[in-house]
Amino acid sequence: MMLVSVVAELLEEYTVLLAEVLRQLFNSAPFPRRVRFLILHNLPSGNNSNSSAPLNRMGESA
Repeated sequence: MMLVSVVAELLEEYTVLLAEVLRQLFNSAPFPRRVRFLILHNLPSGNNSNSSAPLNRMGESA
């Protein structure tokens, strides 16, 4: 049971790190603004309380 919690914690940290890398990649990608917004909006957030915050033009939380 403890191994499951350790693996879950590692997966959570990996997901947050991967989302941050993808967020940086898509912020600079030459996609139309609407497509970039949809991609960035659907990435998991590292801070769940901040996930409902509106995004500015660059896709970052305001």
